[in-house]
Amino acid sequence: MEVLSLLADGVLTALQPANLLICFIGVVIGLFVGAMPGLGSVNGVAILLPTIFFIKQTTGSDAAPMIFLAAIYYGAMYGGAISSIMLGIPGASTAVATTFDGRPLALQGRAEQALVTAAVASFIGGTVANLFFTGFAPPLAEVALRFGNPEIFALMMMAFATFVGLGGDDIAKTVISIMLGLVCASIGFDIIEGEPRLQFFDLVGFSRPINFLVLAIGVYGVGEMLWTLHTSRGDTKMSEAEISVGKIVTATKNTFTGGWRGFTIGSGLGFFVGILPAAGATPGSLMAYGVAKMTSRRPETFGKGNINGVAAPEAANNSASTGAMLPMMTLGIPGSPTTAVLLTGLVLLELEPGPRLFVDQPDFVWPVIGSFYVSNLIAVIVNLAFIPLFLWMLRMPFTILAPIIFILSAAGVYAATDSMFDVWLMFWFGLGAFALRILDYPLAPAALAIVLGGITEAKLRQSLQWSDGSFGIFFNPYFDRDGSGDLYFIAPTISWIAIALLLLPLINLMRKKMRKA
Repeated sequence: MEVLSLLADGVLTALQPANLLICFIGVVIGLFVGAMPGLGSVNGVAILLPTIFFIKQTTGSDAAPMIFLAAIYYGAMYGGAISSIMLGIPGASTAVATTFDGRPLALQGRAEQALVTAAVASFIGGTVANLFFTGFAPPLAEVALRFGNPEIFALMMMAFATFVGLGGDDIAKTVISIMLGLVCASIGFDIIEGEPRLQFFDLVGFSRPINFLVLAIGVYGVGEMLWTLHTSRGDTKMSEAEISVGKIVTATKNTFTGGWRGFTIGSGLGFFVGILPAAGATPGSLMAYGVAKMTSRRPETFGKGNINGVAAPEAANNSASTGAMLPMMTLGIPGSPTTAVLLTGLVLLELEPGPRLFVDQPDFVWPVIGSFYVSNLIAVIVNLAFIPLFLWMLRMPFTILAPIIFILSAAGVYAATDSMFDVWLMFWFGLGAFALRILDYPLAPAALAIVLGGITEAKLRQSLQWSDGSFGIFFNPYFDRDGSGDLYFIAPTISWIAIALLLLPLINLMRKKMRKA
């Protein structure tokens, strides 16, 4: 009952006029960002990250800036389906699976049905995930309160190991990506001895840690824009769609009767996949599509315009986006690249993510959680009402949109840091991220390492100081930390799971060789 009371207070706070306006603006921006090919939630949140200082100063609240960023995240999850269906180009990687059946429906003259199905599925997936989030967050935060330095380091290692064992990318490239991120995170002064590290060209700007904001906008703002300009060559054809109240009502009825299986699979599977640090909304939507096809009585209709082929991935990517927020807020570990940028927002607001957040900052946590419900409702209404406007926006050439985004990125970084060095650094990080994409290196592990690198190093060194340099503190439950003789199972359990995840690719390789033999 206490959780319901806190949630009710949070929803009421989110419904205050100022916060409601912030939710609405964030959702509209997110829908636009999601609908435009090549943008997506990561880019939108990263580019608009500097606005949190203005919002905090204007409202006097720490919750309002995070409500705004979370609303952008929600809106982008909805908007990604629009270009996937109408152009056949995913608005973001999270909407790739929507293209498989959404585009064939549009080509068959059923674009209205596909758009409404995507909106309704997104709403259902978001609602189910919000209920799961509300139920799981407080007990998970309570358990995490028992975490000391060894447990937190073990958790960080499991986050990195998840990318290696379950990420699905080239293992060597994933490891290199993580290492690059850790290198970037270690620039500045040694946290214990105070010695300067990685002072490139003796530039004064490298005498301090790299600003998270510079990294986020460089990698996901500039880098992704360069990648999109590189890949989006060629003409695209917009499908026609006539949207009216009557057609929306009819399409909604057909959606519920024909897409209930996709809603169910996507909502449940998406949330639990989203919790994993190596997963997020993209693999969640792809997995939901695969399960929906596998359990269908007519799997041969998938890829040819099956309603469940739109409902499952759209419910999953919205559910997974909320699921990815759970480990970020309760454990301080982002479940996706977008939540890594949101974690940066928490740090910039001088809030420490993790279990203490629920204890020390309830006036921040519960209004943000309440805004998830409000943003989800606003998103489905605005999405259905503004579809004609978003279709008009899709006709804007990306070559016009890209320079505007570059200017906004540079202005945002300079406004937040008041340093031209950081602006130039942002562009260099963008070029570096673009080069990694060209070479087919995954960016998500690097982003995770950049955000968590400082915490990981601090907890490792503090734990080793505590244990006189012995790594047994991470692996041995009988390791006597304080002379009390107590047993500590959390850190060893997590550490051995991390080792198992690191060895999983090798085990799979050996199994394949044994099968061939």
